[in-house]
Amino acid sequence: MKNFRAGIKNAIRDIPFVGDRILRVLRGSSGEVDFPGSEAYWEKRYKAGGNSGAGSHNELARFKTEVLNALVAEHGIGSVIEYGCGDGNQLKLANYPRYLGFDVSAEAVRLCQHAFAGDASKNFKLLGEFSGETAELTMSLDVIYHLIEENVFEDYMRRLFTSSSGLVAIYSSNKDENPSDRSPHVKHRKFSRWIEQNVPDWRLLEHIPNKYPLSEDQKSGSFADFYIYCRSEPSAGR
Repeated sequence: MKNFRAGIKNAIRDIPFVGDRILRVLRGSSGEVDFPGSEAYWEKRYKAGGNSGAGSHNELARFKTEVLNALVAEHGIGSVIEYGCGDGNQLKLANYPRYLGFDVSAEAVRLCQHAFAGDASKNFKLLGEFSGETAELTMSLDVIYHLIEENVFEDYMRRLFTSSSGLVAIYSSNKDENPSDRSPHVKHRKFSRWIEQNVPDWRLLEHIPNKYPLSEDQKSGSFADFYIYCRSEPSAGR
């Protein structure tokens, strides 16, 4: 019975954008929210059989992969680092010459290592094992609005940009609007402001609106767009 209830909770939680709100209502007026912190939340979710969410499946996964595969081909990218590889479902559609995926969840890393055990071009590590690796393209896909803690957000953003030698691809919301009934593991951020203030040598190369924007009833689509950054060209005479 315990496993059955856990399965029901995970099925509800995985409903796009509204699952955690439903769980909060079912818990009653106590306001209890099952959110022990970003890292612990994702480890618990994957260990309970949950997945990376709606953004890594179906048409959203295909849209994201189409954009990224085209970006890699157009710029001749040879190496990719993704911060927040999740369960690797979307990666199955990708065409990357060399890929390194990091995640805060040991269970997510284990799932990816098992899924791609026969693919020597892909490697996976815990974020805590990061040791200064760099790539021509670094990626953040459906992650920034899950970085609840300020220090976690700050560290994540700095690593995302300092470990890239060429391009940074971000797929996220880009706003500071956070309604009081939002899911406990979601915090929208105007990340572009952070980039302007902290890594001014990077500029927005391209903004790609979502092919499947969030529907009015919030039951399909996504609030995330693509933002592709590159290093600014040096000024004349420098």
